[in-house]
Order: sequence, then structure tokens, then C-alpha cells
Amino acid sequence: MKPVAQRPPQWQLSWHKLWQKGLLMVLLLAPMGRLMAQKNAEKPTDSTAKHIIMWVDATANFQTFSHPDSIDYYVRKLHLLGFTDLVVDVRPVSGEVLFNTSLAPKLQTWKQFTRPNFDYLGRFITIAHTFGMKVHAAMNCFSAGHNYFDRGPIYTKHAEWASMQYTPAGRLPITQQKKKYAAMVNPLAKGYLPHMKKLLKALLSAYPTVDGVVLDRVRYDGIEADFSDTSRHAFEKYIHHRVEKFPQDIFTWVKNDAQQWVVRPGKWYALWIEWRAKVIHDVMVALRKQVKQVRPKALFGTYTGAWYPTYYEVGVNFAHPSYHPERDFTWATPRYHTTGYMPLIDFYMAGNYYPTIEQPKNATDEGTQWYSVEGSCRQLRRLLCGHPFYGSVLIDQLAPQPEKISRAIQMNLSLSDGVMLFDISHLIAHPQWWNEVEKGLQGHVQQPSKQ
Repeated sequence: MKPVAQRPPQWQLSWHKLWQKGLLMVLLLAPMGRLMAQKNAEKPTDSTAKHIIMWVDATANFQTFSHPDSIDYYVRKLHLLGFTDLVVDVRPVSGEVLFNTSLAPKLQTWKQFTRPNFDYLGRFITIAHTFGMKVHAAMNCFSAGHNYFDRGPIYTKHAEWASMQYTPAGRLPITQQKKKYAAMVNPLAKGYLPHMKKLLKALLSAYPTVDGVVLDRVRYDGIEADFSDTSRHAFEKYIHHRVEKFPQDIFTWVKNDAQQWVVRPGKWYALWIEWRAKVIHDVMVALRKQVKQVRPKALFGTYTGAWYPTYYEVGVNFAHPSYHPERDFTWATPRYHTTGYMPLIDFYMAGNYYPTIEQPKNATDEGTQWYSVEGSCRQLRRLLCGHPFYGSVLIDQLAPQPEKISRAIQMNLSLSDGVMLFDISHLIAHPQWWNEVEKGLQGHVQQPSKQ
């Protein structure tokens, strides 16, 4: 904040000079000062500040935000702390949605609680815009069911969407893996991408003032996905060759010295890794095109984990294509860099979800360079080639040492273009942690007056 220059007492200024300096109007309006002071807390956040983002998970906050006055209260609280953006989840992993559309079932009841009928997303948009904050509607892209509760379109209508998993025990649909809560889909499943494009169009058409969309889980479930016949045929078309032993020619499961199952690459493993990243890249192209066709000025955003050295396992190359990972990692082919999708993204949040905040002083190998909040931010700068990103904090991960919350916020604000906190439910459940959030934001943003 710029220092305010002091001016001489009023009795030293002539009325002529007051007019000359444009100050007479200030004197005439002085009696209104007390009234305006009451509105100081409602002033929009400084638009030049870094992005300070709060994520609002759909199910974790379902009951809390089932009342408009609760939304009003917490949005205003976030504004007063200096937050600039909200990411409001409107399509959780179950594949149900929190807005009215005929394209997907609406999430109306969660854990025996039924939400009163009101415009959930619309309320967030209205109150946030009052405070000059932006709202991004979030969707879990490649999940369409909740495995813990056997609910969602994968369970009720579209079993064919389910990802086919290749495990040490063989191949099976993800709906049979009950330790995984998200029933992930095969990105190439027939009809699924058109379904997501229609949902995006319906969302943006219903909410013409939402500032953007954020896509989460635009990825495969893991290295074990997807091993369906659909994926096999698409991969064979990509390499112009038949895979004789599928999936063994991709990789096999073996036990290491610690008796843990690990991957042993097969003859097509490297190209399989490249091909999956291209699938996700092309999905991003299609979804961005859909968003910009409906709302050209809407921000197209995404979240990913920040652990790039292993993120190829979920089929995602979030780097800039100018970065060449084959120079750093053995799993990357010479063409892998072409699958980098970062130029498509307007609003990118990277999960710096590490319990270590500062990079160790002896960080010489690739692992120790990455796996801290500081190290991750520095490496992200390199592989994103200058593209903006917002380092993200998983609040409950730092719960054993709450003071780390403020340090993680400060580190992300110092070394990235802002910070995202996941998610507000942890702060509501542990109100003492709000102090750590406020401490972390001090000195980094121009906060509104609390008068």
C-alpha cells in the first residue's frame, strides 16, 4: 500500500486554494464520512493483488451451505480476509450436479440431509460479485460415480463408462474397487466426452455471469487405467501396430524386494505413456473449445497435483510444450513434450500438497528438489515456462502442526502467482485455523477495511 501524504491543517488553506486543489468537495462531503465508513468492509478486493482462492467442496460442505445465509456469512468472511476468488464445486465425484439440468441427476440429499430448494451456485455468484470476488464453477471431469455409496450415473445408467483397471489380480471395472471412492471413467468411453461438453454448455448458459469453470480430475485413475478394449484399439491405431499381448506388452506387475507390487515396463510402455497424455491433451482442447464457444470471456481453468515426476501415471502432462521432460525423466519420450497442455489454461491451480514447506538445503536429487512447497514452486516455474499458476494448500494435511498452514500460504504467495486453499470445510470444522490463514495472508494482499 502506498503511503498517504500528509496535508497542512485546513486553516492554512484559503478557499481559493481549496478549489484549486480540488479539495472543497471533500470538505462538503465530510459529513458523509461516517456513513461511508460503514461500507468500507464491503469494498471490492484490490484487483491488482495476487489471486487468493478458496475451494468449496460440494459434499464436504453440503449441509453447511444448504442455507443462503451461511453462504452470505462465509463469503463475506473470505472477502474480509482478502480472498479474491471462489471455486465452487457443482459436480462432485458422484457425477451428480448442484444445478438444474436434464442432463444429469441433481444432488439433493447427502448423508441423510436434504437441501432446501434454492439456487446454490447463483447465491455464491450474487454475494461474491457484491464484494468484487470471482466465482469459478468446478466439475470433476472424469468421475461419474461414488464407490462408497454405489451412486451416480455409472451405477444407475452407464456402467460402460467405468474405467477398466489392470491390477495384479487381473482386469476389472473400477466399480469393483471399493477402496477407491471415485468411480473414474475411461476418457474414451463412447458418449462420455459429448456428455461433458453438453454439461458445460448447460452450466454456462444457465449462469451467464459465472466467471469461469475449473475442471478437476481430467485424468486417468492411475497407472492401472484404462485397459479396456476401447483403449487398446485406440492405442493400436496411434502406433500403427497390433499389440499382441495386451496388457502384458504395456507392462507387467512384479513384486520388488520389499514384496510390493511394481510395474515392469513392456515393449510398448513408453508409447503408451505418451499416448495417454495425448488423449488428455486432446480432451482439454475439446473442452476449452466448448467453453469458449458458449462464453468466449469465461476463464478455462483446471487443478492438478503438482508432483510432475510421477504425474505421468495418471496420463497428464500439465507442462508447457516448450519444456522437454525427456531431458529430466526416463519415462518421457522425445515427443512427450508435445502433449503439454498448459497454453490452453487460463486459470491453473497446482496442488503443492507437501508436509515439508521449505526446500531442504541438501536438495540435490530430483526427488528432494520437488517434494516440498518451496521446491515444487521453483520447479513449476521451470516446466510451465512462465505460465501463471496458483500454488495450493491441503489444509487438513498440515493439521498436526497448524502453524505450517500460514507458512505454506506464505511460501505459495511468495513463489507462485497466488494461493488456493482446499477446502473451507476444514476451517469451518476447526475455527482456530482461521488465525493461521489470516497470518499467512498478512503482507501479501491489500485487505479490505474491517471498520
